[in-house]
Amino acid sequence: MDADFWLERWRQGRTNFHMERVTPLLQKYWPGLNLPVDSKVLVPLCGKTLDMVWLAEQGHRVLGVELSSLAIERFFQENALTPVITESALGTHYTAGKIEIICGDIFELGADILSSCSGAYDRAALVALPADMRKRYVEHVYGQLADNYRGLLLTLVYDQRQMDGPPFSVEEAEVQALYAHHTQVSTLDRRDILAKEPKFRERGLSALDTVVFQLSGRSDR
Repeated sequence: MDADFWLERWRQGRTNFHMERVTPLLQKYWPGLNLPVDSKVLVPLCGKTLDMVWLAEQGHRVLGVELSSLAIERFFQENALTPVITESALGTHYTAGKIEIICGDIFELGADILSSCSGAYDRAALVALPADMRKRYVEHVYGQLADNYRGLLLTLVYDQRQMDGPPFSVEEAEVQALYAHHTQVSTLDRRDILAKEPKFRERGLSALDTVVFQLSGRSDR
């Protein structure tokens, strides 16, 4: 699952993972994190999600990371925002108000950037990665966030034999194992969403759940 795969999907408009609204589960569970206003919130593999606008409206500083410049440019255009564009060793930075998106590889971000994030929101990143990349991703990103960070993680659970990802199925037990070294994980919600996602039924699924996890960084990591 390399960069070219995702860049091509954006070029071809194959972006069914993008939601044309703010994620209701984010709106329901984010306030319970009690993250202070002006906290910096990391949104990995952010695409052009409207969730970043909502997080900024809560008073947070939002740091998105995305490979596709096309996705980023569309985000700012569709939300009537004019970004200031700068360059760094990490890639191209687009900044407007409380939202900054880096066009680059999240694995290139180091502790100097990640440790400034005391919040994290992941709806589409972990489930976008195949199993052999997920451990590296979690250790690199979440292992370097601020101590005692707080965040939300959304995953999908289905019979992987019925459909090839992405998005991939990530079971609750795998989430617990992936984050165990540095994060306390609590399951907040699990619900059947197949009736609301006909495109997945068309791909062969007979059942589809979404799971919401609260993430709390441990200070002893």
